[in-house]
Amino acid sequence: MRWEFFSHNPITLVRQSAKRERVPDVLTVEEIGKLLSELPDTWRTAVYVAVTTGLRVSELLALKWADVNFTAGEILLSRGIVRQHIGIMKTEASRKPVPLDAGLADVLTGWRGICPYNQDGDYIFASPDKHGQQPYWPNAAMEKHIRPAALRAGIKKRIGWHTMRHTFGTLVNSEGADVATTQALMRHANASITMDKYVQAVTPAKRTAHSRVVQLIPFPEIAREQTSFPNVPTRLTNTVATA
Repeated sequence: MRWEFFSHNPITLVRQSAKRERVPDVLTVEEIGKLLSELPDTWRTAVYVAVTTGLRVSELLALKWADVNFTAGEILLSRGIVRQHIGIMKTEASRKPVPLDAGLADVLTGWRGICPYNQDGDYIFASPDKHGQQPYWPNAAMEKHIRPAALRAGIKKRIGWHTMRHTFGTLVNSEGADVATTQALMRHANASITMDKYVQAVTPAKRTAHSRVVQLIPFPEIAREQTSFPNVPTRLTNTVATA
């Protein structure tokens, strides 16, 4: 249009709808339990964290151990990772801390005790193939581990990383959380002005709603075994978390 090749913008004639073509699948508590039981340690923990916090996969894989404040009971969010490129959180709402229930803290502590990279500056889900310098690739994990585990568990629903976030939101709502608490836990940017302005910390309402979801989904009592990670120094593999 600038060079007068076109007299008008043809894209303005395209009709679009904001309505979803299909309703996103969500998992039931029973399905989550079956899925977790079929997953190896790394992805059992990752899926559990995702489905009990509602974190986006870019936020989940960008987490480092220093972001987990076991004392305060919070997970601090300051970065996201997409295609292995670190970026800032896209909205102010996204940067709000996430509650850390005692049950979830126990799961993370257990993972920290056996994972190869467990120092404060390490990614929680660091890839041994990249010597811990990068987290795992989300799509590869979904295709190679999580979806096959879902099939073994008899789950026919189409599962993606965002399924965990939809599931979390549905569980929070089903447990009686009010709209404001649900929005705050989901960290949506379209929260009300009051929520955006005043709810910056982890409130009792958010902590209670989060705890209810964690209690709904028990972590499988599967004996943890020291996983073999290639190219990982022994001294890191044998390091036990002190948090």
